[in-house]
Amino acid sequence: MNAMERIEMALEGRLSEADWHLLQEEIVADPVVRREYVRRMSLHADLSASPRMPEPVRTVKIWPQVVWSSVMAACVTLVAVMLWNRKPQVATLVEADRCQWAGSDLPTTVGSRLSAGTLSLVQGMATLKFASGATITIEAPTKIELRDRMHCRLVEGSLVADVPEPAHGFTVLTPDLKVVDLGTRFGLTTAAAAGNSQVRVFEGEIEVGKHGEKLERLGEGKSKNWETANALADQELPRADAVVQESGGWRSVATSFGRGKDTFVRRGDHLGPFGNSPLLMVKHTDIEKGRNNERRALLTFDLSGMDVERIKEAQLLLTPEPSGLGFSALIPDSRFSVMVYADDAWNEADVGWQEVMSGAKAGEFLIPRGGMTGVVQVSSTELVDAVKSAKNGLLTLMIVRETGESDTSGLVHAFASKEHPTSKPPTLRVR
Repeated sequence: MNAMERIEMALEGRLSEADWHLLQEEIVADPVVRREYVRRMSLHADLSASPRMPEPVRTVKIWPQVVWSSVMAACVTLVAVMLWNRKPQVATLVEADRCQWAGSDLPTTVGSRLSAGTLSLVQGMATLKFASGATITIEAPTKIELRDRMHCRLVEGSLVADVPEPAHGFTVLTPDLKVVDLGTRFGLTTAAAAGNSQVRVFEGEIEVGKHGEKLERLGEGKSKNWETANALADQELPRADAVVQESGGWRSVATSFGRGKDTFVRRGDHLGPFGNSPLLMVKHTDIEKGRNNERRALLTFDLSGMDVERIKEAQLLLTPEPSGLGFSALIPDSRFSVMVYADDAWNEADVGWQEVMSGAKAGEFLIPRGGMTGVVQVSSTELVDAVKSAKNGLLTLMIVRETGESDTSGLVHAFASKEHPTSKPPTLRVR
């Protein structure tokens, strides 16, 4: 079908959406097509406006001229807008699941044609199909720059790329890495603040390496982690020196107060300690070869000076943060349990994984696939009972993920610890 045939079908309302987009590009690029489009629209308007029956002699026939002027004005406006705003199409937003966006300079409606620019996803998962045929699914929180049909830059967050043969060579950059597809499906995640980057090849092969260094080839089933510049290192917040008094009779105490402490532990010998980490990492896997991926968080709150017997309500607040490890696409919505841990004497400097780490459940919460915004809040009568049982002035809780994964590269969830310089540490509110 040539341009003239597309014009005719457009005037008859029979042109497909894909051919209409093609016609728009032809109108902008080719002055001959543009003139013919305007001419035929004008003729079509004249024919549509012409009376089918004789009119009274007194009638002044000005409608075709009005139509002609309107059509011409509309066409000139259309062409001008297309000429001034035309940008090469880089990708299309084809799917969005429970998405919330912030700070994007591109459209975020499903079906939007995207030029070069930035997308910032704060909750959910979204799929983009590039003009080259490559498809990427981004997982919140993620910020990505679309550059052209064969290039994008993952500023922060996670993506899974599916690259068909016509798009081989599709390249993803991060602040530290370069990943070049060789015909594959791969996952890439980076959390500059936490100092973690990870790539995993699900199918095919890729080339990957740090900027300025020789790229190495990774094949199917292979993965690699990088420790990058950690923006949070050595930036521990000052310890809180008091319990915070709030309105309504509430008081809040963070793990940074008094004898409070927090860390995470990882299954396996000689893994840890992680007491100075800005993140509390939590993960569960039922896959035997991935048992060392199991992680749990420990939180101790100093309740000294509180009359815990009088507590009627209690809330645990946790701030989710990107870990830079694993992929949300490999896990479902994830359920977590808050357990009361009996040992308050553990030390951040040497605590490690213990084979038996159990306790009574004091609450639970859910983080949907693709993450969530805001703060996790857990409240229950069991949590109140746990606070009341803190006879020695200390309450230790353990965060356990109950939901497993389909691959050992499933997402590692993370929450801000008391070492995090910008996000709120684990906090217990009581009334």
